[in-house]
Amino acid sequence: MKHIRLVVKNNPLAYQEAWKIKDWLEKKKGISVHWDEKEESSGYEEPPSADPLDLVVVLGGDGTLLKAARLYGHQEAPILGVNLGGLGFLTEISLDELRLLMDGILQGDYQTETRMVLTAGIIREGETHPVIPFLNDVVINKGAVARIIDLETSIGGQFLTSYRGDGLIVATPTGSTAYNLSAGGPILHPALKTILLTPICPFTLTNRPIILQDDAVIDIRLGTKASEVWLTFDGQVGYPLNAGDLVRVQKAVKSIRLIKTPFKNYFEILRTKLKWG
Repeated sequence: MKHIRLVVKNNPLAYQEAWKIKDWLEKKKGISVHWDEKEESSGYEEPPSADPLDLVVVLGGDGTLLKAARLYGHQEAPILGVNLGGLGFLTEISLDELRLLMDGILQGDYQTETRMVLTAGIIREGETHPVIPFLNDVVINKGAVARIIDLETSIGGQFLTSYRGDGLIVATPTGSTAYNLSAGGPILHPALKTILLTPICPFTLTNRPIILQDDAVIDIRLGTKASEVWLTFDGQVGYPLNAGDLVRVQKAVKSIRLIKTPFKNYFEILRTKLKWG
C-alpha cells in the first residue's frame, strides 16, 4: 500500500494520534499519507477527485467512519476503523490493536467485510437534486412542532402504503443497529443484502418494519400538506423537503469494504454494545 488517507475526528486526542501515525507511516519507504487538518463540515461535502488511494484509516468513532464512507467509499479502497473511545459497531479496532496489525495490513495481510451502500435523491419539479450515498440510514422526519406527515411509499413502482406518523427510516443492514433499532426495527447481520423500512411512531399501529430485497427502488412522496420535514443522511447531513417532493432510495453501484479485526467477532461486539448477558 503506497497511498493512505487519514480521516480524523475533530478533537485534540485524534489529532495527536494522527500525527504519530502519519510520521510512523511516512518513515516507511514509498508510503504517501494524506490528511486534511481542518474543521469537520456539518453539511454535505462532495467526494474528492479519485486520486490514487490504497487504504483509508479512520481515527475517531462510528460517526467519523460514516463520513469517510461517503467521501471515499466509491474509490473501493478498504477502510480501517480505529476507535479512540469505547468499542464501536464500525470502528472495531483500538489504538493498541492498530499498532499490532498495521505492518500486516500494509503487506496485504487482512480480511475485509463488504457492506452495502444505498443512495437517496430528492426529485422536485422533475429535477433530481444531489444523489448522496449513505452507509447507515436516511431518515424522513418532521420538525419539533410539525404535524403528522403523510408519506406515500412505492416499491419498484408498486404501491406499498401511505405511512402517517413522525417519519420513516430507510436503513442498510449496517444501519440496523442505529436509529432503526431505537424505533423498534430488527437487527440484521451487516453482511446481508437487504433494505429496511421502519416507520417512526406510526399513527396506524399495524404499520410495522418491513425487510426488502436489495435491488428494490423505493419511492417516498410527501403529502401536499407537509411542512418542516427534513431528509437526513447518516444523522449528519440534512436537507429540507417541500410538500410533494419525491425521495428515491436504491442500492449504490459500489459497496465498501471494512477491514475486520481478528480480535473479536460481530456477535461479541453486539453483546458488548447492547449489554447482553
